[in-house]
Amino acid sequence: MAGSVMPSLGRIRLTDLIASEGLPSDSYKISVSTLTQSLAQYSAAIIQLPPADGALLRSGLESARLFFHQRPYPPADMVHSNDSREWCKTSGYYADPQLWQETYDYRPGLTPSEPDAGMEIPPAGLPDIFAVLGKAARDILDAISFSLNLRSFSFAEVLDNIPLRTREISSSVLSVCCHSRPSFQGAHHHNLTAQEDGQLVMFPDQENQVDKSLITLVKSDRAGLHIKDFQGRWILVDADLGPQDAIVYPGLALYQATAGYVTPAQPRTETGNLQGNMFGRCSLVFKLMARSMASLSCSEMRAAGHGVEAQFQIPIPVDDFMQRPHSTDQLFTKHNFPSYTLQAAQDASLKPLMKRRKNYARCKPLPPSKRLRLEAQRVLKERVQEIADKKGIKLRFCNLKECEGHIQSLDSPCGNIRMEIGWPPGVPFVHPHDLPNKAKLGFLEAYEPGWTASQQDMELSLIEPGQASQQLVN
Repeated sequence: MAGSVMPSLGRIRLTDLIASEGLPSDSYKISVSTLTQSLAQYSAAIIQLPPADGALLRSGLESARLFFHQRPYPPADMVHSNDSREWCKTSGYYADPQLWQETYDYRPGLTPSEPDAGMEIPPAGLPDIFAVLGKAARDILDAISFSLNLRSFSFAEVLDNIPLRTREISSSVLSVCCHSRPSFQGAHHHNLTAQEDGQLVMFPDQENQVDKSLITLVKSDRAGLHIKDFQGRWILVDADLGPQDAIVYPGLALYQATAGYVTPAQPRTETGNLQGNMFGRCSLVFKLMARSMASLSCSEMRAAGHGVEAQFQIPIPVDDFMQRPHSTDQLFTKHNFPSYTLQAAQDASLKPLMKRRKNYARCKPLPPSKRLRLEAQRVLKERVQEIADKKGIKLRFCNLKECEGHIQSLDSPCGNIRMEIGWPPGVPFVHPHDLPNKAKLGFLEAYEPGWTASQQDMELSLIEPGQASQQLVN
């Protein structure tokens, strides 16, 4: 069967991911580590909801089956047009014959209606399910923030208000989906097929689909969700779910907001092997979305000491981001989640992978320029950030080109901060990751006692003289 790889996805209880005041508990650190390692390896994880919430979702799936089963084939005006400009306005029922899928979108703030202006009766329990999954998605997002050493509620500025204000429309959406309903007549089968063990498995044209959400939670009544792992294999992620379990995976918006440190999932849904099933495959899909008026920025990542590549430097308005096409071939990903050294946190399936990475690192030394960059990032975290925290200063670095003029001026925007934290004279006040190599040397010599340029000179002497001089001038 295509995508029959059985992964050892991380399984986390939602109650263990809820942060509390004070120092993080061992169970919290273990759960965060399990979550982030599973996302890094499989782009998905299993979240175990509380019993009452699990019962609510199962009730919602039962209602969804009946809702779709009694519907006739939709008229042409209910066929989904896939217009990216309408991404935050979808509500009510629509169908996509190419994907052999029907969907009912519940979006607080919008009241759907039938084409004849009559009110549509939705599946039961959607407001309660929206609240449960929305809270779970935010808790998961906060856990990812913790793993990246970001400040608490770093994503609050891009999320909807809780609760929504008057006349506000939710950016996040709860989609009740039905795949391959036998009574859904007239569907066009533009499918990919694979034959194995005499079974026909079908996938619609969704090979390179990536959700543009921050976090997506999925609860289905039967298996069939496949996600591509970090090795490029399609894996079946919901084959072994309990009654309280749901699948969580990150989206493209989180990838953008974390400068590529969180890999977006590439999901696809199996539409075959449903013979004899009169209801098809029903799912509840909650997508935690960034609000349309916000911008996706990596400023929090930079403030936490993470390197931000050039393609993530400029903030992107969410509305533009949602309408812009994105190729999965251009994804730039850094598998850099920290893991906490607690025995219970180590998943046996991840140990061979970690061992291979360590062996690879020992066999292949880093280039001098990269070692210099890593040293600068380390000193930023261990020295500069400590000074800033003691003085209550929040580091907001400048743009390199702008700051070249700042360091020549007595009345510059960053002058007071540079003076307070002892920033070396002549070195632009930008993130050390973005400093030219020569400026990195000055930065290290200022904050790291005993670190001298001669150490770097010895490393540069291992490469060609022309390359060494080029790196120092860079």
